[in-house]
Amino acid sequence: MAIERTLSIIKPDGVEKNVVGNILNRFESASLKIVVLKMVHLSKKEAEGFYAVHKDRPFFEELTTFMSRGPVVITVLEGEDAINKNRTIMGATNPAEADEGTIRKDFAKDVGENSVHGSDGPDTAKVEIGYFFAETELVN
Repeated sequence: MAIERTLSIIKPDGVEKNVVGNILNRFESASLKIVVLKMVHLSKKEAEGFYAVHKDRPFFEELTTFMSRGPVVITVLEGEDAINKNRTIMGATNPAEADEGTIRKDFAKDVGENSVHGSDGPDTAKVEIGYFFAETELVN
C-alpha cells in the first residue's frame, strides 16, 4: 500500500461535544500520523470556498452556516491507504447507517451534523489540504 495524505476536519459539533482528543486518538490508534493540526473558526466565506463543489446542492447554505458556527480542528493525516482508512474510521455520512464503533455512529447527531469530514480520494485530498495548509506547514 502507498503512503497517502488526507485531510480530516473535526466539525463544530465534535468540538462542541469536547471529543476532539477521542477522535484524534482513533486516527493515531489506526496508525495514521498527524502531520499538521490547527484549530480555526471558519468564516462563512471560507466555508463556502471549501465546499464550493456543493454550491448548487440544496444543503449548501445549511452546511456552510454549520461549518462557520464555531471552531473546527483541521488535520492532515498520513499513512498507508490513509484516505480509505480515514473514511472507514469516520463511518457512513448518515450516522444511522454507520457501523458500530465509528466516529459518526458514536458522536454524530444526523447527516448535517456528522462530526467529521474526510477527503474522498487522492485528487480531492490534494486540493483540500492545499486549501488550508501551505506546503511549508506540512511536516515531512
